[in-house]
Amino acid sequence: MNIRDKASTGMPGIDQAIDKLRLGDNVVWQVDTVADYKRMVERFAEQSKRDDRKLVYVRFGDHEPLLEDGDADATYRVEAEKGFESFATAVHTLIEQEGRKAFYVFDSLTDLLQHWHSDLMIGNFFKVACPFLYELDTVAYFAIIRNAHTYGTIASIRETTQLLLELYQVDGSYYVHPLKVWNRYSPTMFFPHLIRGEEAVCITASTETAELFSSIQRGGERLDYWDILFQKATEALALAPEKREETKRLLMSMMIGPESRMSELCDRYFTLEDILAIASREIGTGFIGGKSVGMLVARKVLEREGGDRFTPYMEPHDSFYLGTDVYYTYIVQNGWWKLRTKQRTPEGYFRHAPELKENLLRGKFPEKIREKLMQMLEYFGQSPIIVRSSSLLEDNFGNAFAGKYESVFCANQGTPEERFEALEQAIRTVYASTMNEDALQYRMNRGLFERDEQMAILVQRVSGDHYDDHFFPHLAGVGNSSNLYVWDKSIDMDAGMLRLVFGLGTRAVDRTVGDYVKIVSLDNPQRSPLMHAEDYRKYSQHDVDVLSLKENALTSRRLEDVLAVDLKADKELFATQDYETMQRLRELGYSDRSAPHLLDFQKLLKHSEFPGLMRDMLALLSRVYDYPVDIEFTANFTKDDQFKVNLLQCRPLQTRGLGKSVEMPTADRERNLFFEIKGNFMGGNVRLPIDYVVYVRPEPYLACTEQGKYAVARQIGVINAALKGKQVMLIGPGRWGTTTPSLGVPIRFSELSNMSVICEVSSVEAGFMPELSYGSHFFQDLVESGIFYAAIFDGRDDVKFQPARVLERPNLLMFPNNEQLSDVIHIAKTDGMELFSDIVTQRLICL
Repeated sequence: MNIRDKASTGMPGIDQAIDKLRLGDNVVWQVDTVADYKRMVERFAEQSKRDDRKLVYVRFGDHEPLLEDGDADATYRVEAEKGFESFATAVHTLIEQEGRKAFYVFDSLTDLLQHWHSDLMIGNFFKVACPFLYELDTVAYFAIIRNAHTYGTIASIRETTQLLLELYQVDGSYYVHPLKVWNRYSPTMFFPHLIRGEEAVCITASTETAELFSSIQRGGERLDYWDILFQKATEALALAPEKREETKRLLMSMMIGPESRMSELCDRYFTLEDILAIASREIGTGFIGGKSVGMLVARKVLEREGGDRFTPYMEPHDSFYLGTDVYYTYIVQNGWWKLRTKQRTPEGYFRHAPELKENLLRGKFPEKIREKLMQMLEYFGQSPIIVRSSSLLEDNFGNAFAGKYESVFCANQGTPEERFEALEQAIRTVYASTMNEDALQYRMNRGLFERDEQMAILVQRVSGDHYDDHFFPHLAGVGNSSNLYVWDKSIDMDAGMLRLVFGLGTRAVDRTVGDYVKIVSLDNPQRSPLMHAEDYRKYSQHDVDVLSLKENALTSRRLEDVLAVDLKADKELFATQDYETMQRLRELGYSDRSAPHLLDFQKLLKHSEFPGLMRDMLALLSRVYDYPVDIEFTANFTKDDQFKVNLLQCRPLQTRGLGKSVEMPTADRERNLFFEIKGNFMGGNVRLPIDYVVYVRPEPYLACTEQGKYAVARQIGVINAALKGKQVMLIGPGRWGTTTPSLGVPIRFSELSNMSVICEVSSVEAGFMPELSYGSHFFQDLVESGIFYAAIFDGRDDVKFQPARVLERPNLLMFPNNEQLSDVIHIAKTDGMELFSDIVTQRLICL
């Protein structure tokens, strides 16, 4: 071995005992005090200077500096308080920057407990930093304080480091006891050594060794620092109120997150008892995430502010939470942190995401976490559960992340082993969804690229009951405290609205193929959107999402099949018999068929307390939040029409507001008119200049193969990027963002995110029909991005649509290699075109 491949501790006796340091060594000193570690560091630093080694000091601790200014060639101050990922990434970057064969001194790792509150995460940091230092042939000094960490943390460090050395001070003398010296061996290496001047005298006699170790006080197995803090917090319940509040805020900083508008709400409504109750249901450590926090604080608001108005109607929850540290531990212990670090760079952000996503779907969880998950599963028994994303930024003021991450239903049937594997895979699926392209693009578009998006998980019992072989709630839906979908000038927008479905709520938050939800304006729940009589059945819900206990899966069933079973409630609350359709069937000769049902919820909305309760609930939450809110809920009824509401989620509702009233144009309309509609738009009052119109023509689009339709969607994405910064109207047949190309253009939201206006145009001949998707995840994306939406039902009496106004202009984007695509997409420069809308009169004009 080359002499430059060895290095010195600066203490000849220790060098002899361990056969010197080697390039690539990570050296961990286990000490009683930082002052003891500093003695070792000073000798190492002096020797490094003599040997002309580059010395780097990584400073992050609260203790006194280990090196003075000028003692190191470079000093980096890294902010541990920003969290594990930010800290680990910053250290990785500086190591990469310093390059090969640098020597390092790190502050005591124990000081990280003050910021991370978790032994586990200190072990994780060492696991990601140590191998990288080894790869670059560095020598690095670390320290941990004796009896401050769990055995598991010490074992993790021992497994990863090259050298683990105990340093004792007994009766004024220092002893070094090597516990691990990798790739070196001597018959006396692992005996304790007395430091005497420059020598290290090996103590081999049993009498002296026993006397030495018997004088050293050794602690027993310790709880994780996290558990110690919560144990002390429980004791604080008996202290004075100001001490309880101080303790509560410490725990909130560990579980809820940094100071924010949401944490202020939590501080107002949570007590120390509340926080401890939440902690008792957390698996692992770290934050519980935005979705969990939103659900919990909304329930507490209703309990504290609502008095007896809501309590009798609320279904209790018994949710569990997987802390954000479990997500990091999963990545670290499966060996993917290096890939994660590459993915966090600007050049690797999209490039490395698919590989990391694939890895996240197949990893192993730590045994301690698996045991906790098994206990949780045993608690739920065979009740269906849902595993939901709850990232740190999710459901917060300004960033909803609506629909960006996965939620996975577990029907929870089969053997314990099968049910446990399904649970683990559901968690993996949620973790992998952090690498979904839409989620990545959303973070990029909203300036969150450099923010830690820590993924916690919310595990909830599915609300509902068994109905034969199926499990589902009677009602589910989305509620908004502000109703921007106004089709009648008499509507009170502040009364809120519901997007209501029968069965599981998946149909309420997604745009579902061939199906429509019930839109309820809460100022007058029986008022229906403007619609021709024959359309009421067409634009209603025809299928029901349920959990099939036989198939052990989420599935859909025909409405009539579901209504045929005993619902344990009055089915007339939800559905009425469609006698008009029955009459038409009899006229056609189908006299043996019973009358089909129409899900119109008439009795529910007219005769039950449900709509009034939901209106009051939304109003209270909005008042306390001082912001419009968006909730997800279920409701279950009994035979005597009593019901319970389960509040599953609550988040600030991102809205553009109504804006000031707009003077609508009157003159010269027919000649310049592009379209004029009554209602069926969302986005408030606007007067918006339109620079370009991108028009997907219905007939040529319909003629495309399925592959061709996807090609159209991808090309729109290219146009979306090219016209960024311009005022662009995107207009096309059917539903934007559908997963079914025959119903519209299967575009991802990130491929239309730069548009100012999107319009969906009906085409009865081609089978294209818009969906007014207020309250869905798609709608949430639109309002967050400030995109105006309109549905143009061409052919109706109150609709004027003249596409020639655009098509007569030159197509600015030609595709010489794809004539079919050129026929489908028409891009017109539309200088002078403007869009006018007025909420009160419900008029929308583009000319």
